[in-house]
Amino acid sequence: MQAYKEEFVHFMVDCEVLRFGDFVTKSGRRTPFFINAGNYQTGSQLMRLGTYYAKAIKEAYGTDFDVLFGPAYKGIPLSVAAAIALNAEYGAEVRYSSNRKEIKDHGDKGILLGGKMGDNDRVVMIEDVTTAGTSIEETLPIIRAQGDVRVLGLVVSVDRMERGRNTEKSALSEIEETYGIKTTAIVTMADVIEVLYNREYKGRVVIDDDMKQRIDSYYDEFGAK
Repeated sequence: MQAYKEEFVHFMVDCEVLRFGDFVTKSGRRTPFFINAGNYQTGSQLMRLGTYYAKAIKEAYGTDFDVLFGPAYKGIPLSVAAAIALNAEYGAEVRYSSNRKEIKDHGDKGILLGGKMGDNDRVVMIEDVTTAGTSIEETLPIIRAQGDVRVLGLVVSVDRMERGRNTEKSALSEIEETYGIKTTAIVTMADVIEVLYNREYKGRVVIDDDMKQRIDSYYDEFGAK
């Protein structure tokens, strides 16, 4: 595993973004782990987060594209932080863009904020996590309505490695097949387990035998085949 991936897992724990317990996802699944990007709150956290995203984006798509699109609301700071990091780390000049929940009819009119999109623009989408593909179903039509754009793919922070809504394949694999775009993640849940299971971090074991059993049971029910 690349060093930055292990660093990112510890970073999520430190920021209390990655938590273990009893949660319900947007798709309605009860889960023993939860990823909440809303807990990235300080300037230093967002700077580091952007750098991790930038590394994953460069590995999957390179840096020769035009727009980094983050769906409202959590995707807005993600797209800004990653666009800054792409420039700082690799000299890439990428526009950030996001959608508004309601179309603005005065001043800076329209459904988009940040950079605009148009014909021939190459777009990478950025999100915190995708469980069952519900978010992209809402936002991809917004992007494609802006013109003859090319959506290169979707990058998320964590691949939860669980099945999508309509197949036994993972949500990210289902997105690739349904929408014809490439998907990638900074880390997978397999990476998270490898880093944290029965390995002490800052004086405690984050994933002990009991939590590992609960995670295994979750994947028995919802895991991708």
